Amino acid sequence: MATNTIEQVEGHFETFQILNEDGEVVNKDAMPDLSDEELQELMKRMVYTRIWDQRAISLNRQGRLGFYAPVAGQEASALGSQFALDKEDWILPGYRDIPQIVWHGLPLYQAFLWSRGHFHGGQYPEDLNVIMPQIIIGAQIVQTAGVALGLKRKGKENVAITYTGDGGASQGDFYEGMNFAGAYDAPAIFIVQNNRFAISVPVEKQSAASTIAQKAVAAGIHGVQVDGMDVLAVYAATKTARENALKGEPTLIETLTYRYGPHTMAGDDPTRYRTSDLDNEWEKKDPLIRFRKYLESKDLWTEERENEIVEQAKEDIKAAIKQADETPKQKVTDLIGFMFETLPANLQEQLEEYRAKESK
Repeated sequence: MATNTIEQVEGHFETFQILNEDGEVVNKDAMPDLSDEELQELMKRMVYTRIWDQRAISLNRQGRLGFYAPVAGQEASALGSQFALDKEDWILPGYRDIPQIVWHGLPLYQAFLWSRGHFHGGQYPEDLNVIMPQIIIGAQIVQTAGVALGLKRKGKENVAITYTGDGGASQGDFYEGMNFAGAYDAPAIFIVQNNRFAISVPVEKQSAASTIAQKAVAAGIHGVQVDGMDVLAVYAATKTARENALKGEPTLIETLTYRYGPHTMAGDDPTRYRTSDLDNEWEKKDPLIRFRKYLESKDLWTEERENEIVEQAKEDIKAAIKQADETPKQKVTDLIGFMFETLPANLQEQLEEYRAKESK
């Protein structure tokens, strides 16, 4: 009896898709109500982010950026979900989720400063509802449940959304956060961008579950698996999840996606654990190619328009890195001074010591 129940649960999580790999609509009933201008804006953001990703990799190799986690391949998953949010919704990102918070309102130069470890990279504008990117894998899941419950207690008509990878779904915090949100009907959305590898560990070796989406069942919340290379499907799933969250019904969304580059630029070599055949298979599913074909079929996209966005992205990135370069260098006294509202005696002594050194 138990085996049959498991099979039924697993069989329920069919992958939600709207556009196939050729940009053709295969689920007309699920098409989101987006205007032509909104469709074009989505494509613009994906093209822009792909160029930004390429430039960020180059800047990292030049020593002009610090930590960086490439995002190429995951644009539909990241940007389609963010596009479904309200400006007042809260985002709790992981370290690969910088595009979402930039499109939510974070100035690009501050994203570059965060990559360098500069404190100003985390001094967000007052009207930006974003928590700094979490480095600890999966820790933002518990925090999201807390933020969502806070929104509920304050009577806000907003949600808290978070992102992690398939590796994050193997962490204890993942289950605790979802369980808490489910138990207290918190307005939360948990997105797992399943790019198949937690650094080098394939998802099949992380869990015996056939999907990550089905893990929502144990927490008593909604679960859905989405084609993460299909920006319209991701948008539609997130929009529905947001509507449910506002009714006190959290959702776990698993997006099936792929990162074309390394896990991070800190020495990871994906050729050691991924085959060229697998890379080629997912390159055929490229979210930009798929959505471009769809828009072209509706006469909503041209090569000229895309080239304009590419050039604009290059100019914006050039200006942002220049602004980051011109930001005053971080000092030791900055780090010590920001540590506590009132410094304990030992840190106060260190602060005075370094102030003296820096004044020379």
